[in-house]
Amino acid sequence: MPELTDVHAAWLPPEAFRAIGSRRARVLGGGALAETVHDEVAAACARYGGSVERTGDGPCDLVLALTTAGPLPPVAAAVLAEAGPIGEEGYGLARRDGVTVVLAGGPAGLLYGLFHLVRLGEAAFGPARPVERHEPAMRRRMLDHWDNIDVHPVMGQVERGYAGGSIFWRDGVLRHDLTRVRAYGRLLAASGVNAVAINNVNVHATEARLLTDRLGEVAAIAAELRPYGIRVHLSVNFASPIALGGLPTADPLEEDVREWWAATTARVYETIPDFGGYLVKADSEGQPGPFAYGRSHADGANMLAGALAPHGGVVHWRAFVYNHRQDWRDRSTDRARAAYDHFAPLDGSFRDNAILQVKYGPMDFQPREPVSPVIAAMPATRLAVEFQVTQEYTGQQKHVCYLAPMWRELLGFRPWGQDGRDVAGVVTELVAVSNVGDDHYWTGHPLAQANLYAFGRLAWDPCLDPAAVLDEWIDLTFAPSPEPLRGTLHTMMDGSWRTYERYTAPLGVGFMVRPGHHYGPDVDGYEYTPWGTYHFADRDGVGVDRTRATGTGYTGQYPEPWSDVYESLEQCPDELLLFFHHVPYGHLLHSGSTVIQHIYDTHFAGAEEAAEMRAHWDKTAGLMDPALHTRVQELLDEQLRCAEEWRDQINAYFFRKSGVPDARGRRIP
Repeated sequence: MPELTDVHAAWLPPEAFRAIGSRRARVLGGGALAETVHDEVAAACARYGGSVERTGDGPCDLVLALTTAGPLPPVAAAVLAEAGPIGEEGYGLARRDGVTVVLAGGPAGLLYGLFHLVRLGEAAFGPARPVERHEPAMRRRMLDHWDNIDVHPVMGQVERGYAGGSIFWRDGVLRHDLTRVRAYGRLLAASGVNAVAINNVNVHATEARLLTDRLGEVAAIAAELRPYGIRVHLSVNFASPIALGGLPTADPLEEDVREWWAATTARVYETIPDFGGYLVKADSEGQPGPFAYGRSHADGANMLAGALAPHGGVVHWRAFVYNHRQDWRDRSTDRARAAYDHFAPLDGSFRDNAILQVKYGPMDFQPREPVSPVIAAMPATRLAVEFQVTQEYTGQQKHVCYLAPMWRELLGFRPWGQDGRDVAGVVTELVAVSNVGDDHYWTGHPLAQANLYAFGRLAWDPCLDPAAVLDEWIDLTFAPSPEPLRGTLHTMMDGSWRTYERYTAPLGVGFMVRPGHHYGPDVDGYEYTPWGTYHFADRDGVGVDRTRATGTGYTGQYPEPWSDVYESLEQCPDELLLFFHHVPYGHLLHSGSTVIQHIYDTHFAGAEEAAEMRAHWDKTAGLMDPALHTRVQELLDEQLRCAEEWRDQINAYFFRKSGVPDARGRRIP
């Protein structure tokens, strides 16, 4: 196991292993991941006085075993008979006759079972526990890194990253010491993640060479992540046959192009036999793609899927395709429609190992968006939903914004109404943009670690309660966490997403951020630009008309009942009103407030809640490492400053537009 003394331990501090490390343990089964499990248990036992063995029939307190490990101890055999067949990544857990038993269907399951024991702590060794079966809901639980090898002059080394530089590269070369990469893999495995794409989807010239003459760097990273069951994926440039292969075209239907990809992919697998596959951003924001050749996105994805198929790999093809040179004067063009318009007609055209990666909403990782209609429109296509753990639009890891409640709400959305499947039941994979860098605390803001942890947990089980996941993270990270600290952290973080929503763009309209870097308020920052992110506020009202009757027709992309719910001004949920409708400032919400008064009230309330967070944090002084406390204190000061700036700019803007004063008489600049 990796030993790091100069990096924060996040949710795997030594104390979290005390319960396991003080027991007599037996680890049964062979292979690299079983060896990882043994080493983890052995390290804990060396620290806390327990013992671990690979064979023997003496008394023990804990058995961790593969179901294929040969003759099992009687207590484990009895648990297996009751548990029945267990999947490759799954495990069964029980406690009987004073022995805690974890049985796994495969080596990865043994690893996940170990980390489940870490979460349980002493509770795993308490009274008898009936057999529990644990299996991941999502086949692939993946983090995408937007890391560059070189420092980009505008976007930096990690695009939309807020935690320092890359953990993989430094000064244009692979880091000499990759111990931290292995530690990262350990953290991810403990949350349930099993795949990582290591480089930016905007693939620049240097990074494109990771596919060819810099492939050894990918292999070195894969070697560090492999002991924790994580497969490496690579973002590739669609025009690689031109840039790297010297071909005159990247047309996906040209035989020379297909042969180049097949040969290149074969070399990748010769170097990295367990390579996961490719991630592609094409025909989007300047990236090359099949449109240049009159081909469809299915043509492009299927070409790469064909090259990967003989090796068991997959291609993740992003559905983030839209016109970023839109005429702001043209209200008939709607960026929100783009993904559906491009991809829904292609349903059933993609190969089985081509996965369409769809952002959770139709725009761009906003704090509040409706669920993308693409998710319900492609039943014959494998889909992955894409979240953003990095906080591009949710405070950039300067603000406390625990995102798991938003993700859980999105995963639980039922596109066909209450009798239909939810989003988690439609998609086969969950993907998110990572928030990790080379910062001491991994995520810049120490409390932003909770989002990274929660993503993995919800990808494993989308039905988990975000509040319970938050408590897991607190108990592990601050172990042993005294109740005052535990309670204060929970109070601060559990509602922080809604707090952030309150003091930023109102009622689902989105954006209103400073262009380019996207931090802080600028109500009209994107209003007259070609990016398609408008609010259309004037003296009479605000919002985007996306109805079928009078607007862009976007509501028609949803199945019933939501197409009619969103179409109807009377039925549309308040929190999405301005996404779907342009309304007068005096329009009455379901809450009983007018739109303009809601804007004033929520922005005053959001800033007040940010101040309360800051006050709560003062109570935790002396309950943790002083350096961590100071880091969070400084960031909370910035959050409060920024929240007040949002409050004042939004309220002043709409007061000046509407001329309607605050009914409560509060000062608006």
